[in-house]
Amino acid sequence: MTASADTIAAIATPPGMGGIGVVRLSGPKAREIARELTRLDPQPRHAHLATFSDGEGETLDQGLLLYFPGPRSFTGEDVVELQGHGGPVVMQMLLSRVLELGARPARPGEFSERAFLNDKLDLAQAEAIADLISSTTETAARAAQRSLEGAFSEAIHEFLESLVKLRVYVEAAIDFPDEEVDFLADGEVEQRLTDLRARLEVLLGQAREGRLLRDGLQIALIGRPNAGKSSLLNALSGRDAAIVTDIPGTTRDVLREQIQLDGIPLHLIDTAGLRETVDAVEVEGVRRAQAELDRADHVLVIVDDSEAEEPELPELGARSNLTVVCNKIDLSGRSAGLSESAGRVVVALSAKTGEGIDLLREHLKSTAGAEHAGEGGFMARTRHLDALRGARRHVDEALVQLREYHAGELV
Repeated sequence: MTASADTIAAIATPPGMGGIGVVRLSGPKAREIARELTRLDPQPRHAHLATFSDGEGETLDQGLLLYFPGPRSFTGEDVVELQGHGGPVVMQMLLSRVLELGARPARPGEFSERAFLNDKLDLAQAEAIADLISSTTETAARAAQRSLEGAFSEAIHEFLESLVKLRVYVEAAIDFPDEEVDFLADGEVEQRLTDLRARLEVLLGQAREGRLLRDGLQIALIGRPNAGKSSLLNALSGRDAAIVTDIPGTTRDVLREQIQLDGIPLHLIDTAGLRETVDAVEVEGVRRAQAELDRADHVLVIVDDSEAEEPELPELGARSNLTVVCNKIDLSGRSAGLSESAGRVVVALSAKTGEGIDLLREHLKSTAGAEHAGEGGFMARTRHLDALRGARRHVDEALVQLREYHAGELV
């Protein structure tokens, strides 16, 4: 445990009006400040009805006083919670009095930082607190809670333990070469490495789903003017988020809308129609559309299925992360459906009537890998994915050294 010399304090509830507001303290002077403020000697883990007084003895507020002595507290230090009435003025008066008595304002995230430094949380759990607070879906909140409880950390520690045991086994084989049994040739090391590789793939899959739950999927809607991009955005979002007219080039700027599919946040980005133009505003809109195209996780290319000739796709290069959406089948007479053409998924639908929209939703869920997202999973970040991919590269290299060169020292 690390001992902090100072005591920190902050309002722990959101700004605004509410029935209850909380001021939290952590540090060596927390209990002493509580005594000065309330004239009570707080007992551990008891709720005390208290009067909070200023330096002149005048009442600031009445509420509950709770005391959690370290190390059995959130931060691992002495923690005090002052629960008063949740008005911003009352909370600020209470915080000011606490600061007068010797505390200092906490930096953003400092309570969680102290919990991390005192080994009450590991880094993944500390990050999960922020993820839980900022969750936009129930599925994301449940995944963040599992990370906060240590599900992600436990999976990593179990993998690490198996890795260390394998290293011990390989080092023993190298250190005792005169034994009759060739440990490196008996298949045990290769089998263990193969098992570790498989476990890494499972962890990576769960981490991808966790990253998806946290950040969502960026989906750009691209197409020629008047292909129905804005109509599709409205159909997917369930509201008139974009202006729809028969005039080509209505959308000049980037329009963003967030939807949820079975708890997975999807960020839809409606862009200006891609075409050659001399209109300065539309030129800027096309430039922004191209920028969103480069940043998107997935691209929906919208084409007008009612055109007499074969719909022309915008020039997109050799992209694998795109789906062709043939819109306006209510005019073309085509049936709604999902097919594949030239290695690309094609969804036929009508944004106007809604026919085929459910097919697109199911396809987007499948694209996002959301079939099992959140079921026993955990929250993850891009940093976690990069670390797991790095571990996988090393395990793959170990397998190469073993299979091709029988080089135990390099395994």
